[in-house]
Amino acid sequence: MRRIAVVGLVLAMLFAMAAPAFALPGKFSFAPGIYADGTAYSSRKVADIPAPNAHNLQSFDMLVGITNGVEGQLAVAEAGPGNPAYNGGRWYEVPATWSDGATPFLIKSFDVLMEQVSLGNLSIDDSNPQFLECPLVPVK
Repeated sequence: MRRIAVVGLVLAMLFAMAAPAFALPGKFSFAPGIYADGTAYSSRKVADIPAPNAHNLQSFDMLVGITNGVEGQLAVAEAGPGNPAYNGGRWYEVPATWSDGATPFLIKSFDVLMEQVSLGNLSIDDSNPQFLECPLVPVK
């Protein structure tokens, strides 16, 4: 009986030491991190994923991080929950930079972001996109 108790204790200790290896990295934060369709969402990167191919390119939404934005600027997503175009958190992530002479302001929607790109006020660098999965959840 004592041998069973010792074996059980050893197994429990081994499981306790191995458990963190199976947990997702980092704690989830419900702090704002991404604007989508004018709403702030929180998120956590789940995984890097392979670049899309010709068959699944449409299943990614663009996620734009403004490198020199105003205070409080979050990344801006092409679509978010409730938008029929939202692809569930599969992102094509690229940086954008305000141009010299432009007056930065807080951008919360992809349409406004793309308008600023078309006016030459923002430039998007898509030369080295990152492909990742991170679902959007409401800010608490």
